[in-house]
Amino acid sequence: MKLNYYLIILFSLVLIDLSTELRILFDHFTFSSLYFAIGKHPLAIFILFSYPYLYKKLIK
Repeated sequence: MKLNYYLIILFSLVLIDLSTELRILFDHFTFSSLYFAIGKHPLAIFILFSYPYLYKKLIK
């Protein structure tokens, strides 16, 4: 399997961006905290949802 450093760096940057929001969600999950996490970080959420597509396209 070929390692793609672009995907690793992209995923790690998304996790760094969402680290505080994920910590809040894991500690005390509410739908309002989920709503604000999505509202404050739309690009990171989009990248998380499109990650399987990127993985499939870049590994080929």
